[in-house]
Amino acid sequence: DFDLSLRCTVNPTLVKSSSTHSQNGGSGGGAGILDEESAVQGCAQSSSFFPRLILPSKKNRKSKSDCGLFVNGSLPELMAEPTNVRSMSFVGTHEYLAPEIIRGEGHGSAVDWWTFGIFLYELLHGTTPFKGQGNRATLFNVVGQPLRFPENPQVSPAARDLIRGLLVKEPQKRIAYKRGATEIKQHPFFEGVNWALVRSATAPYIPEPVDFSRYASKETTPPVAEKKVVESSNGNDSNHSSSTDSAYIDFEYF
Repeated sequence: DFDLSLRCTVNPTLVKSSSTHSQNGGSGGGAGILDEESAVQGCAQSSSFFPRLILPSKKNRKSKSDCGLFVNGSLPELMAEPTNVRSMSFVGTHEYLAPEIIRGEGHGSAVDWWTFGIFLYELLHGTTPFKGQGNRATLFNVVGQPLRFPENPQVSPAARDLIRGLLVKEPQKRIAYKRGATEIKQHPFFEGVNWALVRSATAPYIPEPVDFSRYASKETTPPVAEKKVVESSNGNDSNHSSSTDSAYIDFEYF
């Protein structure tokens, strides 16, 4: 449901550089924020921006303090989303389509943030916010119906605020339209999330694996069930139905 047709080259943009000196510290009074050119150059010297095969040698490698990457606890802020790219595709599930896709006006990466908002709403409330009686009604609701939250279950104000920001019908006013994921990560809903280590974090709930060994005996007895079905085929429909149902009486759905 995310716009897989919108493919383009991503060039990270430096939004905010780190400071080389504190305002009251540093020798020679050369204070302040890195200028744009030196900030970009400083960021590029980090090993994380180089492929492994062309890492700078130890002789020429600069320390983090020399590059200005981590000074006084601050890091440069990058924006990677191609927010100005346009597409005319019409692909996706009706309930997750952004209004600009339905209107056929052309769209950019903001449609993915709309879909993210629909997904969050569904996770919290068990249904999508604009679902209608049919696909046509759903599309009308997406374009014209205001966002509403059910009374139950109760969700946090931060969660509602994030969803409202993501489900703004005008893409130019939608959260993350200008700065992409940077705006999302800084929202109060994600307060306390360590994004640098998010891939190695442990999920709060991991379900136990299902033990299928207890179904082994049932899997070895299909011939008996098949025999009952064949025998009942010579009788009336009610016998056929009852014998078929009995073959699946212990079957579990999950």
